[in-house]
Amino acid sequence: MIRGFIDFDTLDRNQNFDRLDLRDISLPGLQLQHDGTRVAAFANGAQLMLLQGEPRFRDAALGRRVAQDGWTAAIAQLCESPDAFIAGLEGRFALLWIDLAKGHLGLASDRFNTYGFCYASEGRRLSFADKANEVPALRREIDRQGVFDYLYFHAIPAPGTIFKDIFRLEPGARLSANKERTQLVAWWQPRFDEPASADFASSAATFKTLIKSAVERELDGASVGAFLSGGTDSSTVVGMLAKSGNPVTAYSIGFEAEGYDEMEFAKIAAKHFGVKHVPYYITSDDLVANIPSVATSYDQPFGNSSVLPAYLCAKLAHDDGHRKMFAGDGGDELFGGNTRYAKQRVFGYYENVPGLIKSALLEPVIMQTPLGKLPLMRKAASYIEQATTPLPERTAQYNLIYRLGMDNVFPKDFLAGVDTDAPVKLQRRVWQNTTAHALVNKMLNFDWRFTLADNDLPKVIGSTRLAGMNVIFPLLDDALLDFSLQLPPEYKLKGLQLRWFFKEALKDFLPPEIITKKKQGFGLPYGHWVLKHKGLDKLARESLDVLVERNILRKDFVSELFSTHLPAYPGYYGEMVWISMMLGQWLDKHAPAGR
Repeated sequence: MIRGFIDFDTLDRNQNFDRLDLRDISLPGLQLQHDGTRVAAFANGAQLMLLQGEPRFRDAALGRRVAQDGWTAAIAQLCESPDAFIAGLEGRFALLWIDLAKGHLGLASDRFNTYGFCYASEGRRLSFADKANEVPALRREIDRQGVFDYLYFHAIPAPGTIFKDIFRLEPGARLSANKERTQLVAWWQPRFDEPASADFASSAATFKTLIKSAVERELDGASVGAFLSGGTDSSTVVGMLAKSGNPVTAYSIGFEAEGYDEMEFAKIAAKHFGVKHVPYYITSDDLVANIPSVATSYDQPFGNSSVLPAYLCAKLAHDDGHRKMFAGDGGDELFGGNTRYAKQRVFGYYENVPGLIKSALLEPVIMQTPLGKLPLMRKAASYIEQATTPLPERTAQYNLIYRLGMDNVFPKDFLAGVDTDAPVKLQRRVWQNTTAHALVNKMLNFDWRFTLADNDLPKVIGSTRLAGMNVIFPLLDDALLDFSLQLPPEYKLKGLQLRWFFKEALKDFLPPEIITKKKQGFGLPYGHWVLKHKGLDKLARESLDVLVERNILRKDFVSELFSTHLPAYPGYYGEMVWISMMLGQWLDKHAPAGR
């Protein structure tokens, strides 16, 4: 935990940090507290640095200096040249630094914002914390825009938060503040090389070496736990752990629901690599018992439905005595493993159709005549409609609340205070800022932000932290990420074949059943269970009632959701019930009085 504020009008620039308790600093114009068990503090006169995480050194000279003289010796370099200093680090970290003599404060996050900072700028006062609900802002209120963004994304992507005028640092960004201004700077932006070809054998050898090094770097001989879904990513990490000789136990979650369970593949992987395997079949009772604590443990609403399985996996590992958990997140987003990459390439083929044929034949006939409404032509019409909508705007067509109809979901006065185009504007900014040219790399860069940094990583980090565990992401190792930036685009998506290079490079390492299986993950059969379990149904209805009372959801929509939509299509509408329930749970705990 880190929280505090700096008031540049009242800051005493003649003070220093000598002989102060660096865990609880109280100076004119500066208040700062932190948890010394998770945060390291270093001071040198009027300069202070707080460090979360244990970064490694890309800059060898900086690494030698810190190894010899400690972090205190590097504080001046951070304060003078923050971009160069931060770029010399690798791994998961967050930094805060203060230079009292210059009246300056800085905040920085790593490439994926895995620790991150939130802040509020109110006049000459800047408040900050590593959690949105801990920022000591003078004014705090729930932001309708944040609520809308949550229901759109199922999380709230940076720079927004659930609180009005409290913001979160974006991945790879830093904040610089003094009396004159507060400035945001991107210290890291991925750059894709996109060569036309590469030597497969040498690339595959480098790839396997990088994964092996990323795994073994985090081992100290103690037993560790690992998530094992049965997919290629988690199986690769578990396999590398097994090859290291380190004691490892793999934990898997199963569901007794057709189309959701991957336990058989997890068992195949565990047997193939000879690791201890602990399977657990989650039940509706597990959800009822754990949803309130998991939902309210986050600093703002979080709606990824696989957070409960992730938490239960981590809790099993913790109860078995482990303190470190390895996760396979990142492989899909670095090497092209998500099915939407192939789907969007199919829509890209439409660009190669001659313009005259499109404008004079296909679009007028299929889109503007009754022919397009015939059963056999509807798919063609849908294809053209999607193909002619550019990315990332095309993704909005699949969004749940857009499909349901905003006027059906939200009261009019709620929408009156919301920019309903804000999510697409943010997506468009991220899309346009990518350095890639190939479509697959543009989609990967897009997912690094919205799938990894804002969703999947907070899911795993938050759930393992709640279980008392530390999590490791070897497939997001900086060296492996840099390697992925240099691969030919066709190595990631070869025709319509997903993650071609990843699978080819590891086909002699992974079981063949894992190589050929379809991607699934830890998704919950939640909608099906709500219909069958009275306790879960009660919890869901009470949670959504909170949103009706706060004028966030229409009462008639919620009634129809439970009475008609959910029974007809539990897999689809169950997602809406889930994200609404998690929002209601969070608001009821963290903002019980406000409307």
